[in-house]
Amino acid sequence: MSTDTQAAATAHSPIELLIDSKSKDLGEFSVRRTLPRPERQRVGPFIFFDHMGPVDFPANKGVAVRPHPHIGLATLTYLYEGTILHRDSLGCVQPIEPGAVNWMTAGRGIVHSERTPPEMFASGSRLHGLQIWLALPTEKEEIEPSFRHYPSETIPIVETDGVRVQVVAGSALGVTSPVVTTSETLYLSAQLDAGASLDVPVDAEERAVYVVSGRLRIAESELGVGTMAILEHGAAARVEAIEPSIAVILGGAKLPGKRFLYWNLVSSSRERIEQAKDDWKNDRFDKVPGDDEFIPLPDD
Repeated sequence: MSTDTQAAATAHSPIELLIDSKSKDLGEFSVRRTLPRPERQRVGPFIFFDHMGPVDFPANKGVAVRPHPHIGLATLTYLYEGTILHRDSLGCVQPIEPGAVNWMTAGRGIVHSERTPPEMFASGSRLHGLQIWLALPTEKEEIEPSFRHYPSETIPIVETDGVRVQVVAGSALGVTSPVVTTSETLYLSAQLDAGASLDVPVDAEERAVYVVSGRLRIAESELGVGTMAILEHGAAARVEAIEPSIAVILGGAKLPGKRFLYWNLVSSSRERIEQAKDDWKNDRFDKVPGDDEFIPLPDD
């Protein structure tokens, strides 16, 4: 693509907008960041979308995200390879593993850390996955924080004609995910053999397709790794795999109102963001048992 963001190539395309991810250095490794962007902050409730890896860590290297706060959102870390150890201020300790769903709702406030497990840190490891935030409806921004783990075997999978789809959130292809969300949400993880195709569900108000690996075609547009295609409302769209590929289909109901983002904080209120910043700076958030480090509030 000649530019990192461009409109659909043809008048008949179901694609409203194409967004190429941008590289973001996180210290231990770089990620591809697709949302938020100036031209499109959200797709349904999805407000933040980072693609991690694939990356190979040598011994004594790995993910080392120290405790940090969230408000006004839910997080989903979805892995294809590797393991990340989650700890939070509710006392939850849970490895994040491929195909499983760890759904953390921050609500009025939660603190968590994400690290490579000690045994994998010592020996070296490989990591590939997605780090995703979902904005909460305004009336639920201050709900009590919670954490729910769904093992991979509890998430329904539909297989047809060279396509394997895990229905991570919402309903599609005749099945419904057990994952509890705070608004109408669609999240599918699809593996496609070369030449296979998948029709994107049309029920969700807003929809997008992201290429995790391989190469896809939608109408006349070819999409490579790191590209997100935001689809026209209600338009029929078929994803075709030019080569063996992994794709994510995400979306849901459009959330009304503007959202402000600062660091790891999301809210419909600037004042609430400022309060959370002050609370973190002055040590008013709950601590993460077993993890005494923290990330200081960054400079404005």
